[in-house]
Amino acid sequence: MLLQLLRTYLAPYKRPIAGVVALQLLSTIASLYLPSLNADIIDKGVVLGDTSYILRIGAVMLGISFVQILGSVAAVYLSARTAMGFGRDLRSAVFRRVGEFSSREVASFGAPSLITRNTNDVQQVQTLAMMTFTLMVMAPIMMIGGVIMAMRQDFGLSWLVVVAVPGLAIALGVIMWQMIPAYRTMQTRIDGVNRVLREQATGIRVLRAFVREPFEAARFGKANTELTDVSITVGRWIAAMFPVVMLVLNVASVAVLWFGGLRVDSGEMQIGSLTAFLAYLIQILMSVMMATFTLIMVPRASVSAERISAVLDTKSSVVPPVAGVTHVTQRGHLEFRNVQYTYPGADEPVLRDVSFEAHPGKTTAIIGSTGAGKTTLISLIPRLFDATSGAVLVDGVDVRELDPDTLWSKIGLVPQMPYLFSGTVASNLRYGSPNATEDEMWAALEIAQAKEFVAAMPGGLEAPIAQGGTTVSGGQRQRLSIARALVRKPELYLFDDSFSALDLATEARLRQALRRVMHDATVLVVAQRVSTIRDADQIVVLEHGAVVGLGSHESLLKVCKTYFEIVESQQMLQVAS
Repeated sequence: MLLQLLRTYLAPYKRPIAGVVALQLLSTIASLYLPSLNADIIDKGVVLGDTSYILRIGAVMLGISFVQILGSVAAVYLSARTAMGFGRDLRSAVFRRVGEFSSREVASFGAPSLITRNTNDVQQVQTLAMMTFTLMVMAPIMMIGGVIMAMRQDFGLSWLVVVAVPGLAIALGVIMWQMIPAYRTMQTRIDGVNRVLREQATGIRVLRAFVREPFEAARFGKANTELTDVSITVGRWIAAMFPVVMLVLNVASVAVLWFGGLRVDSGEMQIGSLTAFLAYLIQILMSVMMATFTLIMVPRASVSAERISAVLDTKSSVVPPVAGVTHVTQRGHLEFRNVQYTYPGADEPVLRDVSFEAHPGKTTAIIGSTGAGKTTLISLIPRLFDATSGAVLVDGVDVRELDPDTLWSKIGLVPQMPYLFSGTVASNLRYGSPNATEDEMWAALEIAQAKEFVAAMPGGLEAPIAQGGTTVSGGQRQRLSIARALVRKPELYLFDDSFSALDLATEARLRQALRRVMHDATVLVVAQRVSTIRDADQIVVLEHGAVVGLGSHESLLKVCKTYFEIVESQQMLQVAS
């Protein structure tokens, strides 16, 4: 997965990568040439007392060092730009894929996991790419060049390289093999910590209302401890890695000095050659260490690449049509035709054989007990889900055949849980219509019974809104969500229990104002309160996912037992209160 991901998203950066390799090659060759020049200075300059030779070769070494520095700086700069571009492209790809997901795929992965995959996991792969360009490209060049140059200095000591390098590689390989499962567990536990923290931040009012802070603190402590434990395990293996490298490096250095000293004593080797051989051996082992430093990140990056690929390889269950319909002859007509929907893994369908029509200028209400499938039914219209059988038709065309942009341009959705984005009142309203004028926004706010409190906010339309709309009350959030749909001026309004947080007086004023502006639109209202929908042109009564009643308020009271029981129960509650 890791190689495939790197190959795919680094493909546009072939030229910069080639530049990095060329610069690293230049820098490494310069670095490898310096010990040979140093050996010449010792053997031909210091030993013979030739000061001019020392100065001349020293100047050459300075020039080569300058070339090495320039090559290294340029390579690191180009590597950083390439790695950051790679990370940007990968994050964009994950973001676009998640944007294509239906509610089904989002629920399958979970919001905390998707956030982690697009931040922490991408960061791991991006960092590996950066380390590969800066260290891993240099390591094999230095290793191979170092072996060749060391053998040129003295072939008799080359057996030390044959022993030291494979020994170090095997020891480090064993350590990394132990780290792979630990890194996989670590990423999963990061998801767990994110999930718990997200739930606590979102549900802080509930926690305080039920005095559950100690329980949630213990819950977070458990998730945190589990992550800490696996992080410590990984840290121990990393801590063992560098002592192993230094042990091999120091033992190899002592061996070179010991056996090299014997060869110098016997006249088989010059002192300068011994110094150069030692420098080359250190360079070889340092290249192994640099490769190891990069390879440390491979297990974790591999796990992250698997998690990223899982998102990128997941296809949405809601597939846009290849050549979607963009022009229709009807306007605002909605039909459910023998619709059935079953959630993945469920034994029973949540909706079964649902059929009814909604027409422009008419209000269709949907009512039923909790779990009857009301929200699921509404979600089928904008294709948050797709019906498992039957068809949902908008303007006479199956929604699965309509172009997504065309479909959404016809719909103004006010969800059951209204959500506002961080920004301002105006920026949230313009989600409904990006080109909405201030007059249009104030008109929508007035209809939604939100003009008064928005005008009182500092800045009015430019008043800041926090993420999720936490800076306004639940009722204000609902009214702003309704105004956002009104700004859109769609053909089809979908109100999914959108008046539940409003008091009866505000709701009555809102419904009266809505009638004036939606006289030629198709309106679907999901509600729990009978008072909200009793004036609807037709009421659809759902029970266990099936339509058990269809008609006006008066007719349903006479022929639909389920609807009569709902009305009766709410009247009893009103009397009791």
